[in-house]
This record gives sequence, C-alpha cells and structure tokens, in this order.
Amino acid sequence: MRSVRARAALGATLVVAVALVGAGLAVLLVLRANLIGQADLQAEVVAREVAGELATGTPYGEVELDDEEDHPVQVTDEEDRVVLVSKDLRAVTGTTTSGVTPVPAPSVTASPSPGDDDDDGDDGGDTARPGRGQVSNDDPDFSDGTATVDRTTADYRFAAVEATTPDGVTLTVHAGAPLAAEQEAVGTVRGAMLTGLPVLLLVVAGVTWLVTRRALRPVEGIRREMAAITASEDLTRRVPEPDSRDEIAALARTTNETLTALEASVGRQRRFVADASHELRSPIASLRTQLEVAEAHPELLDLPGAVADTVRLQALAADLLLLARLDAGERPGGGTVELGALVREEVSQRTGDRIAVAVEAPEGEAFEVNGSRGQLARVVGNLLDNAQRHAGTSVAVSVAADGRGVRVEVRDDGDGVPEEERERIFERFVRLDDARSRDDGGAGLGLAIARDVAARHGGTLTVHRADGGGAAFLLRLPRRS
Repeated sequence: MRSVRARAALGATLVVAVALVGAGLAVLLVLRANLIGQADLQAEVVAREVAGELATGTPYGEVELDDEEDHPVQVTDEEDRVVLVSKDLRAVTGTTTSGVTPVPAPSVTASPSPGDDDDDGDDGGDTARPGRGQVSNDDPDFSDGTATVDRTTADYRFAAVEATTPDGVTLTVHAGAPLAAEQEAVGTVRGAMLTGLPVLLLVVAGVTWLVTRRALRPVEGIRREMAAITASEDLTRRVPEPDSRDEIAALARTTNETLTALEASVGRQRRFVADASHELRSPIASLRTQLEVAEAHPELLDLPGAVADTVRLQALAADLLLLARLDAGERPGGGTVELGALVREEVSQRTGDRIAVAVEAPEGEAFEVNGSRGQLARVVGNLLDNAQRHAGTSVAVSVAADGRGVRVEVRDDGDGVPEEERERIFERFVRLDDARSRDDGGAGLGLAIARDVAARHGGTLTVHRADGGGAAFLLRLPRRS
C-alpha cells in the first residue's frame, strides 16, 4: 500500500462499493415498497367488494368469492368468530384469528320484511333484506401473514375492512393478496446486484490502476532525471516536460525553474568565492611582501602601506561576513530607527572626507522606520563612500517623507551611472571600468550590501540621474508600523 497507484485503486474501489451498496439498498427498498403497495391495493379492493356484499344483506353462503386461490378471504364477527372463509382456505396467520383453523359458520339468511305473510307462497328466508348496512370509509389495516390454500402455504398481504350488516352486526373482512411476485422480483434484483457488484468493483480497480499508472508515468521520468542530476551534479540538465497541460506538466516546469534558479545560485556562489579569493589575495600578497622586505631590510618597511593593506583586508573581511549573514537569511531586529538623526550622525563622523557632505534632514519631523540601526547606518555609509569616490565638487544627502514611507537620497556631481549599468552595479564584485583601481574602486561590495539590507528591511534601492548631473541613489523604506 505504499504505492500511489494501489492507494488510488483501493480508494476508488471502496468509494464505488459504498455508493453501489447504498444505491442497491435504496433500489430494493423502493421496489419492495412499490410491490407491497400494489398488493395492498389488490387486497383492499377484494376486501371492500366482499364488505359491500355483506353490507347489502347478502347471505354468507351467497357471497361471491372470486379468485379464491390468489385472494383468500376470511370474515369474522365482533367476537372474532369466523363466519365466512374462502372455499379452499385451510389455515391463516396475520389476522385477528391467527393460528386458528377457520371453520365456516352456517349460512345465515335474512329475515322476511315486516308485514309479509308466510302463506303467500314467497320464501322470505332466501331473500336479502333491503340494504341498510354500510362499509367503513376508514383506511384499512394492513398486515403480513400466511395462508394455506389447498395444502399450499404462501405469504400474503392482508387488508382488514369493517362492514355493518342490515341486522346491525359488525363484521371484519380480511382479504389477502399474494407476495410471491414481490419476493421473486426482489430476489431477482438482489441476486443480480450481488453477482454484478464484484465484477464491477474489479473493473473499477483495474481501470483506476491503469489510469493512475499512465498519469504517474511522467512523474517517474522526472524522478529518474532528478536522481541522475543529483548523482552527476550537473545543474545544466533539465527534467522532461510532458506535452499535457495538467498538474504533472506544471510540476515539471516548476522543477526546471527550480533547477535554473539553483544553477544561477551555485554560479553566483562560485563567482563569489572566486572574486573573494581574488580580492583577498591582493592585500594579503602586498602585506606579505612588505613584511618580508621589512624582515630583510628593516629600514625599508612601508608602515603606512602595511596599515592601509591591513585596514582594507579588515574591511573586506567585514563585508564578506555581512554578506554571509544576509545570505543565511538574517533579518533585521525589531527596533525603531529615526533616519534623520541617523543620517546627521553618520555625516558628522566623516571628518576625513575630501568633499563636505550637505545634509537636508529637517530636525522637527520624525522619520522613523523599523529595523537594525547598525545595518541601516552601513547602507548610508556605503552610499556616501560611493558618492565621495565619484563626486567632482559636491555630495548631498536628503531625508524626506515619501507617501507612507521615508526616502533617503544621496547625490553627487560626478559622471553618473550609464543607464545600461544601473542594475549591474548592485551585483557583487562589480566595478565600472573607471573604478577598477585598487585604491579608488574598492572591492565592489558596498552597493550590493546596501541593496540586500534595503530589501530585508522591506525597502528598495535604485539609482537615477540627478537633476544637476551625476548619480542619485534613492533608498525607500516603509514607515514604522
């Protein structure tokens, strides 16, 4: 049962089995109810016909009991004594005299009408009295029972109808209708269902198994290809995409998109390691050379150069560590940062800049955002470092409200950033051609770190051309919630 095909086939079979059993029971119940209803109607018709004759004063011996074999009749009086039965009826159950073998009472004749003379030649004993009886209009009582007619016992449905004779005697007429047709029909239908149900369930299970197998065949192809990709570590391979437009095809497309993203991520990681190794090799090699020279010739030690290389190496290591934390999913803290005060504080600490930074941050208005003060200070510092590196004569930073957020803009009057390079400069270790020197170009990580930090604070960092020429870096962050 670990197979999806087996579970699907079993589940479909169980569902169909429950549905068929429920539908079969419903059909049998409805069929039985309809057939019993027809038997009730037949029994009632016969009972009312006999009751009608008795109500008109017809003597017991002259009551017509047609079709006695199919519709046995038993008539009892108020004391449940049998006064009339069908000719061949030997025993009956399910009536008021269940279990009693009926013995027909002597025929009763009607009394002559008042005023008649016995000597006038008329036989008053053979003439029915004028009909003054009645048949009950109430719904008959129905019951199940058996009757033995001419030594043959069968199941019957009995209807009981009351009638009052002209003499005021209340009689109960029990007329039966056979249930053989109902039992035969129900038995036939039940047998057909019991015979066909297993066959139908086998068909459902087989079809479900085959359909599921065919539907899951592309999944097996995807699994094999993924296993091969994992074994070979070749991320350029892709899983096969079926021509269908179903969920399997969507799974294959999503898997290929994931492989593409994984390939790009691994490629970026490899380039990152290669670029980091290259950037670290230069200051380390320079520092080692200076130390080796100083060891051999102490008087030739370039202490300022060694310190500069050490500082650059330290800054590069700090940048790489921060990027590693950001790649690991580090999120900013839940503190509150006032961007206006943060910008003024960062600018006040930059005493060694070659160009003074103009600050446009109103002190009377609060520009509060949620996040890490240290990471946001790093963003502002990186943007100011970039502006100092490329500016001609001026660098400015402004803080202002921006709808439901806050905007920080850093401008310089340098050459600006070409439009086709405005996204590439945010990639790691990317420096434009005029900034490739070791001293002026940096490692190419400052803008990449700034954008990553902005994104993790729910903001954006973009670059456009400033109004007076040069570059303008725009940082947008949502206000504190």
